[in-house]
Amino acid sequence: MTETQATSSAPGREAHLAAADGAVLRADDLVAGYLPGVNILNGSDLYCQPGELVGIIGPNGAGKSTLLKALFGLVKVRSGSVKLHGDDITNQRADALVTKGIGFVPQSNNVFPSLTIQENLEMGSFQRPKAFRKRFEFVGNLFPALIDRRSQRAGSLSGGERQMVAMGRALMMEPSVLLLDEPSAGLSPVMQDEVFVQTRTINRAGVSVIMVEQNARRCLQICDRGYVLDQGRNAYTASGRELANDPKVIQLYLGTLAKHG
Repeated sequence: MTETQATSSAPGREAHLAAADGAVLRADDLVAGYLPGVNILNGSDLYCQPGELVGIIGPNGAGKSTLLKALFGLVKVRSGSVKLHGDDITNQRADALVTKGIGFVPQSNNVFPSLTIQENLEMGSFQRPKAFRKRFEFVGNLFPALIDRRSQRAGSLSGGERQMVAMGRALMMEPSVLLLDEPSAGLSPVMQDEVFVQTRTINRAGVSVIMVEQNARRCLQICDRGYVLDQGRNAYTASGRELANDPKVIQLYLGTLAKHG
């Protein structure tokens, strides 16, 4: 897909700004990258309203994970802005963003393997230890199987179980929005389904979710709204159902992306 095609199908700036009003988390015209002079994001927009589950799909190298890391202060934003509840948080440190209400679950190396499940969850609340008991109960209601095995070391868990621990740890600080980077990557089909079910459960418990996924079809099935990224820009955005049934999205993206899921 050419750059012209990608931008012409994306919503206009005025439409984005109007729709993003009141968003819990929003990004406007982000330009960002890892190396000086090399941009991965080239004017990307995104917003997530309270209670929404937003999915981000697109081909490899489109900038999906970079966008998530830019929101969480892990990639330098060169221009544009990120706002949480209307407050500018652009390029703030990740630990400060956790305190302000953003949870982040990376794709890999997302648990402390030598620690038990409970100790991993304790690490999640280290900035607010007095809230541990209350949040432990909340996470336990979402992931009862993990709580039953709280003394088991995380390193002995399956990939899907580790993902649950990582998600639970990110929820310990009571985030208003949770960022998930490829949560189903490397998992068996059964565990992939479990991750998607749990993601929806977290969302229904009152946590806004922004999820990057290569399993595009499954992502669009559960998300309220989706973004298709191409070359660091928004190519398409609509409800998950509309994107899943859009002939252009199917032709240009889902046929290829389906091979990953």
